Formats: sequence, structure tokens, C-alpha cells
Amino acid sequence: MMYYHYPVLLKESVEGLNIKSSGIYVDVTYGGGGHSREILRYIKEGRLFGIDCDEDAAKNIVTDNRFVFIKGNFRFLKNYLRYYKINKVDGIIADLGVSSHFLDDPERGFSFKYNKILDMRMNQNSGFMARDLLNNYSSESLIRIFREFGELRNAATLVKLIIEGRQKKLFDNTGQFVESVSGCIPKNKENQYLAKVFQAIRIEVNKEIENLKELLTQTIDLVNKGGRLAIISYHSLEDRIVKNFIRWGNFNSDISRDIYGNYSTPFRAVTKKVIIPSQEEVRKNSRAKSAKLRIAEKN
Repeated sequence: MMYYHYPVLLKESVEGLNIKSSGIYVDVTYGGGGHSREILRYIKEGRLFGIDCDEDAAKNIVTDNRFVFIKGNFRFLKNYLRYYKINKVDGIIADLGVSSHFLDDPERGFSFKYNKILDMRMNQNSGFMARDLLNNYSSESLIRIFREFGELRNAATLVKLIIEGRQKKLFDNTGQFVESVSGCIPKNKENQYLAKVFQAIRIEVNKEIENLKELLTQTIDLVNKGGRLAIISYHSLEDRIVKNFIRWGNFNSDISRDIYGNYSTPFRAVTKKVIIPSQEEVRKNSRAKSAKLRIAEKN
């Protein structure tokens, strides 16, 4: 197995699924297969499906007759399962973080630490790259992306430098881009700032927020009563979406009531507080420090 990713909150997330030995489960962010291998320890006559759009994930496929790997985007979960004549599942796990594999491979262009092509595609069959976004999006669209997905206060200043930079020469690599926007990067906070910039670009390139909402919406019909969701997020935007969905069954905190004024939600939170990694886990894997796990059970 190639080095790919340390599974975050492994014990907590898998135990949170409350696995039945005969149940059907889906790991929608298969990656290096860490969570899937742990789930298989609890399954006997059940089945596990693993989904990932990255070509390299296929190099980590578990060889087990209880396991099926699907190369694709989890936003199409229902369609994939329907192909295997599966209409209901007992649990879904998602680790929404960017894998160490992506960040540590310079050629993938996810990190500002390497001067490589502005790529950032999780699915390398996609034709749309980070450089396409930076070279073609309007000023208004770029400001929205950096404000919403990067939560940057000086998004307008950043975008002004991007527009000026691409008018001189279209962006192609990370070094060229970082140099062009260096004028708006706060002193002594370069890494934190650029991390937010690259996060915003990555989210838009891979349509991560749209995909997450599509996935969560499908779970209402897919998950059996008493089945579980275990969702690990890494930034406030994702976590807020997951939290609202578990609480209200939608993303806008809207309460849907019947004619008698009663309301019900499809899921209930299993734990009152969000679950975070232990100090020991963060010490071993610093990238786990921002992880937040929410577990929900189908009503």
C-alpha cells in the first residue's frame, strides 16, 4: 500500500457508526482506506462500499469480498448504489479533509510550499484547474470565493492584485501566483493567510460545498432508521453545513412544520458536543488539529 493519508479520529468515527455485523456501509472518502479497513473489522456478512474520485486511491483498494470500490464523486452516491441494487444503507462515513497525499505531492499543486502548476484537482480527469479559475473568473466571482470559502477580510484587495497580475501574464504556477499577491499578505502570518487563499481556490475548483450538500441531502432517503452518519470536517464552513443539516434537515435552519405545528427532523445528533482529536493524536498528526466529528442517527 502506498503512503496516502493518516485516518483522522479513526476510533471515534468508526465506533460512532454503531456498526451491525450484517449492515451495509459506505465510506464516501475512501482515500488510503484507513477508515474502511477499520469498518471491515466489525462486519461479518455485511458489505462496505468505498468511493473516491482520485486515481491514486485505487492503489490502496482493500482485497475483500465484502468490499466494493467505486471510482467517482460521492455526490452521485444514490446512482452508484442503485447500480448494485442497494436502496438503503446502515451508515455513511465521510472524512472531508484534504489528504496528506494531495498536500505532499508537489505535482498536484495543492500546496503553496512548492512552485508547481496551479492544479488542485482531486479528480484528475476534470479539465478545470486552479489556474483556469484565477485566469478567467470575474472580479466579483473571485471576491465571493475568497470571502465565503477563505473567510478573508481583504478579499477585494487580494482580487485586485490577482486581476493586475493576470493582465501582465496569465497564472501558471504557484510561485508566480504567490509573488503576484504578496503585497496583501500580512507580515508574520504568511502561512496562515496563504492556507486560506489556497483553501478557497481548492473548494471552488472541486465544488466541495455543492458536493457536500448533495451528499447530505441524499442521506435522508438512503439511511435506514437507526442508521448513522459520521462526518469529519476541517473548516467552519463545512462544519456549519453539517451541523445545520443534522439539526434541521436542511442548510438554512428552516423549520418545516405540519398543519398542527409539529416538526420533525430526519436525523438527531448522537453527541451534544462536536468531537475533536486528542492531544496525542494531534501530536502524531498535526493536520488533525482542526478536525471536527459530528455523529447523527436517523429518526
